Amino acid sequence: MRAIFLDFGSVTRGDMDCSALERAISPWQFHHNSCEAEVSERIRDAEVIVSNKVFISRAAIQAAKNLQLICVAATGYNNVDLIAAADHHIPVCNVRGYATASVAQHVMMLMLDLARHFVDYQALIKRGGWQASTFFCPLDFGIQELSDKKLGIIGYGELGQAVAKLAQAFGMQVLIAEHKNQQPRPGRMAFDAVLREADFITLHCPLSQHTHELISRREFELMKPSAYLINTARGGLINEIDLLECLNSGGIAGAAIDVIQGEPPGKDNLILRQQPRNLIVTPHIAWASKESRQRLLDQLAGNIVNFFAHKPFNQITDALERH
Repeated sequence: MRAIFLDFGSVTRGDMDCSALERAISPWQFHHNSCEAEVSERIRDAEVIVSNKVFISRAAIQAAKNLQLICVAATGYNNVDLIAAADHHIPVCNVRGYATASVAQHVMMLMLDLARHFVDYQALIKRGGWQASTFFCPLDFGIQELSDKKLGIIGYGELGQAVAKLAQAFGMQVLIAEHKNQQPRPGRMAFDAVLREADFITLHCPLSQHTHELISRREFELMKPSAYLINTARGGLINEIDLLECLNSGGIAGAAIDVIQGEPPGKDNLILRQQPRNLIVTPHIAWASKESRQRLLDQLAGNIVNFFAHKPFNQITDALERH
């Protein structure tokens, strides 16, 4: 049995324990990364392939005559032609719930920095601002507490629920948004009402045709000028031009994003070229704690073991059902 990991460099810098993968199937061929032109040749003789973000096309699937299983080393699976996989009777599986603690903690870190300006105060010290201050504590940047603030959560799955639990420990009031343009279920608020009331808004919904640019000019106009927006989900959930216009005009107080449209970004990326003072950007690392990445690899191994043992293995079924 032969297994190929097409972009192993996306999950490790040599700090992961691969023993579970080695026990699941052997031998492995670990590629640091793979460009589109290399995929078909690299997976030609493989029974199992793993990809985090490398696209698995119909042509690549057709070329892999021995292929039995496609594993996505992530929860999102838009990097696989699912219809082509279904046509060739190749199951596709993903990993789930591995990054919950990491993402939730990153959200709280971003929220705390928006409220307390940790990065700004570090920069102030480095440029001598504290040393030159007349007072013992410079008050150059406003400092807020999270307690008693309203946190609007859009996307109340495992990640949204984990963030809610941490936020409640900080004394925040959690507002759970219903799907846009739908009547709220018990325990939830109308989507627009959450945008109007929340002091902080955090996005945890998947990217789909229904959520693409879910937050754009209309939604920004509903938010309070004192509100903050956080996105650790997918860059496509936000219209980036509208975000920049809103931040520059004072439509909202600030934003913190871990994801953008088009990753890694090019040198001409508008968000990074402009990056207003009230915008925090981190490079898609919310998920990437060492513990999270190890859980990802171990769950991949479990999927492979279960597949060959004819047990449940996180199979993605929606494409099969549509097909």
